[in-house]
Amino acid sequence: MDSEGILIQEPSGPVASVGRWVRGRLGVFLDLSTLLYLTFKELVAERRRGFSLIFEIILRQIYFTGVEALKVVTLVSLALGTIVIVESGSQMELHGGLHFIITILVVVIIRELGPLLTAFIVIARSGTAIATELGNMIIAHELEAIQAMGINWVYFIVAPRIIGVCVAVICLTIYFDVVALLGGFLVSQWILTITFDVFLKELMASLRGMDLIFGILKGAIFGLLIALTCTYHGLTVRYSSIEVPQVATRGVVSAILFCVISNALLTLLFYL
Repeated sequence: MDSEGILIQEPSGPVASVGRWVRGRLGVFLDLSTLLYLTFKELVAERRRGFSLIFEIILRQIYFTGVEALKVVTLVSLALGTIVIVESGSQMELHGGLHFIITILVVVIIRELGPLLTAFIVIARSGTAIATELGNMIIAHELEAIQAMGINWVYFIVAPRIIGVCVAVICLTIYFDVVALLGGFLVSQWILTITFDVFLKELMASLRGMDLIFGILKGAIFGLLIALTCTYHGLTVRYSSIEVPQVATRGVVSAILFCVISNALLTLLFYL
């Protein structure tokens, strides 16, 4: 309604809906970029104090995100290695190309599915926990209390979670790859009668340093996206505890979308 009391309706229709959606996504992107900038800025500004203030929080985040997820990661990685070997081995055996199995294992696990599935596990466990924890902190006015004590909340709350999740996802990605390759070897030895010497020889011939760097790079980027997205959505809680599960859901969905899109872009850049 304008100053003269005339009701002004917002434009409707598919074009207006798309415009509002794009405007909303741009706003979220700008907010995430600002939060990331403030995090790195405060890490640099507070470097004289060192990590003594947040070191314990980082270790707790690494423990929760990484160590406590090892059981799930182990089961998923073993299952993935088994599936890849069984599916590819059954097809390659028909066409006389068993020596390509290890190459397929490296491409599927180390380059693609290893980092991505690890990210999904972390999102399901730690992403929801981060968004829920921060949302409850805002409802309980803990964030206001931290600011009242003169503590930089970005440095104390956001930075440890981003660092901890990034380190944990990188370590989990490497662990996922190793266990998946080991599971693939055990299955190949049982079903396809491939000896360890042949498996190791084919693995060394197929695995390149760029594959390892590419997988670790994906893990670092996914960890950053997960921590940043879920932290941001957790901080958007304003009024009541009803918002907490809603922001946790939005954080999980956004983190999954960001990881899938970034995975596709990185893969395109790698192969172009």
